[in-house]
Amino acid sequence: MLRVLMFLVPLALSIYAFIDCISTDEKEIRHLPKPLWAILVLLFPLVGSISWLIAGKDRTVERPARRQGGWVAPDDNPEFLKSLDEERDQPKEPEESREPKESQEPKESQEPKEPTDPKRESDDS
Repeated sequence: MLRVLMFLVPLALSIYAFIDCISTDEKEIRHLPKPLWAILVLLFPLVGSISWLIAGKDRTVERPARRQGGWVAPDDNPEFLKSLDEERDQPKEPEESREPKESQEPKESQEPKEPTDPKRESDDS
């Protein structure tokens, strides 16, 4: 079992490194040209694969640039605080004028009517 692992692990590492090398964009490759890295991985499987994984590819994560202004919490945002002051300074309207005209109708018309049952209507006649 150990003999098989000593053969399979370097083989799997070489296959992974070769596929990673040939599928990597030219802009992400460091130190040597892409064809030279592929040949190095194929000719020297263990050393070439390890060197490719360590030094061949630029593996830094590109982070998005932060915005200058950034996000400001509402309680620290001057525009939000100004809008609150403006709302507070506005005169309040009486509650009656804010309600829609439909609600000023008598309450009897607002109550839902009982659904009629066609069977009962036919029984009554």
